[in-house]
Amino acid sequence: MSNGLNLAQQEAVNYMHGPCLVLAGAGSGKTRVITHKIARLMQAGLDAKRIAAITFTNKAATEMRERAKALVGRDAKHVLICTFHALGVRLLRQDGAALGLKPQFSILDTDDVTSILKDAGGSTDAATARQWQWAISAWKSAGLNAAQAEAQAKDDIERTTARIMARYEERLTAYQSVDFDDLIGLPLKLLRDHAEVRDKWQALLGHVLVDEYQDTNATQYELLKLLVGERGRFTAVGDDDQSIYGWRGATLDNLRKLPQEYPTLKVVKLEQNYRSTGAILRAANNVIQPNPKLFPKTLFSELGEGEPVRVVDCDNEEHEAERMVTRIQSIRANGGGKDWKDFAVLYRANHQARIFEQALRRAQIPYKVSGGQSFFDRAEIRDLCAWLRLWVNNDDDPAFLRSVTTPKRGIGHQTLQSLGTFASKYKLSLFEALFSNSLASVLPQRAVGSLHEFGRYVNDLEFRARHTVGAEDARAFLLEWLKDIGYEKHLYDGEDSEKLAASRWTNVLEFCDWMAQRCGGEIDDAAGVAMASEKKNLLEVAQTIALLSTISEREKDQNVVTLSTLHAAKGLEWPHVMLVGVVEGLLPFKPEDEGGKVVSESITQRLQEERRLMYVGITRAQRSLAVSWTKRRKKGREMVAAQPSRFIAEMALEKTTTREDPREKLKALRAEFAKKAQDTAAAAAAATAAGAA
Repeated sequence: MSNGLNLAQQEAVNYMHGPCLVLAGAGSGKTRVITHKIARLMQAGLDAKRIAAITFTNKAATEMRERAKALVGRDAKHVLICTFHALGVRLLRQDGAALGLKPQFSILDTDDVTSILKDAGGSTDAATARQWQWAISAWKSAGLNAAQAEAQAKDDIERTTARIMARYEERLTAYQSVDFDDLIGLPLKLLRDHAEVRDKWQALLGHVLVDEYQDTNATQYELLKLLVGERGRFTAVGDDDQSIYGWRGATLDNLRKLPQEYPTLKVVKLEQNYRSTGAILRAANNVIQPNPKLFPKTLFSELGEGEPVRVVDCDNEEHEAERMVTRIQSIRANGGGKDWKDFAVLYRANHQARIFEQALRRAQIPYKVSGGQSFFDRAEIRDLCAWLRLWVNNDDDPAFLRSVTTPKRGIGHQTLQSLGTFASKYKLSLFEALFSNSLASVLPQRAVGSLHEFGRYVNDLEFRARHTVGAEDARAFLLEWLKDIGYEKHLYDGEDSEKLAASRWTNVLEFCDWMAQRCGGEIDDAAGVAMASEKKNLLEVAQTIALLSTISEREKDQNVVTLSTLHAAKGLEWPHVMLVGVVEGLLPFKPEDEGGKVVSESITQRLQEERRLMYVGITRAQRSLAVSWTKRRKKGREMVAAQPSRFIAEMALEKTTTREDPREKLKALRAEFAKKAQDTAAAAAAATAAGAA
């Protein structure tokens, strides 16, 4: 060991001169490898500003930043540690002018996108607009524009959606706005089409580390290639056995391509698991075994055999929930888990949570449903964010419409409709249009006066926000602004329940504190834009809002049982895990109607991904794992017979196979690495001798 690293981890950390793929099995210390490699690169003389570490969630980026700081100290703040989307924002803010974007462009949320698509498609139905949104997102993730999507359309529905996509893109351009998919697609276009920008970023980034590489989609892979250039100085860390996001565009082709496109690729396998017991890992290894292997590996642990994995058969879902509660109470009574937060109940689909929530409430056990409503999805926070977006980008029409009507200020629907028609006619944003000298020809003077008053107020807020720096000043400014617009009164007037209104106002105050702390540099910005100890003005902080999906500080140290889908549980771990509802039709999941359109290959691929999902669930457990299934389950209003999932049999729990001794595995690994070291030394000696001759 060196610096707490095992031999395989050391090999991954010390290889710095070319492309490197680290196959990090579940619980094998991938974040440790990434942060130590950052430290090693800096130790070797690479400037911290030339290192980028990219991951998929704000929470992961924050954790990585904290661990890097613990290793290298304050210099860690200069390393670009962020999500793919935050990196895209940085590229576009700095160089987006080449694509016609101003630095203050807006990032639209899901509600804004739905609203714009309804307008572009001439529909009032939100469900239809969401269908268009999913199709357009899939096309963008595959790197297709509207014209290419229409050319590849398989039927009239897809052709119509592609034409709506074209109108949607026109509106985004007019609003100086982008959606989340654009934060990958537009930087790719920027680097591909503008050599000077590409050269600049390739020179800037000396080494790029990518976490959860198996979750990248086609567009993210192409973006990475353009960032690292032909020299290929990158470290991709991932696990093909944990690729569970095919439904949102992630593709294992990105792993397959690496050895082909980078022939000098160094592959390092991390197989020692530091999380789970031998019994749990054996079940995981057995489950994943039927899947085809890109890079075969077998997890092992030195943590001992541990408790056997238990399979629990139940009569129905109510019985299953009761047995789950009994298991939690029994483990706690026997001293196995002293805190509620030591327990997690994992399931395939969100709708399964309800019956377990009811059972936990009856037993007076505190719990949380992971993946519930984000703080930023609350209506009151969306209201405030719309105002902030308008300060940053006056051309953001969706933000304008929400701000001008929340709270109400005497500007009615007819006035806004006339303003919209006028703005469309002269190709202006709504904010630009309200200051036009010709506006009085379509609106009465009183309406024009109200719009002018609103416009001047927004300009004043923007100016003051730009010059408000530091936590105390930011907090005072935000509270004064909320008082000016009467937002607290707006909340109380709009709610029948005073208690609910008070709760919403508390959320608003918490949001103001959160913004103020970032202005004061008190908290690292998970978007990777503002760093700790750097004071920012309020307008700069407002630019990062759309990237931050949760206030992670809110969920720290909650002593509650976790209920979570398997997808939301990835990357997490608990001492005691209950994997519930493991029946055919749920896990693996089978859509209600195949429609005869799904070819056998896609069915096979889907089954393989479902198997990887089961593997992810098993490997969340540290000390104990129970897997439950029901003999009957509710389907609609009927009770139907259910069968245990094929994955339960694949765990092969009843087999009395010879168990591999982890000490023997470690001994073999040490011998393998010793031979590698001897071969390297021999090659170096031969090269020296040849040079001397």
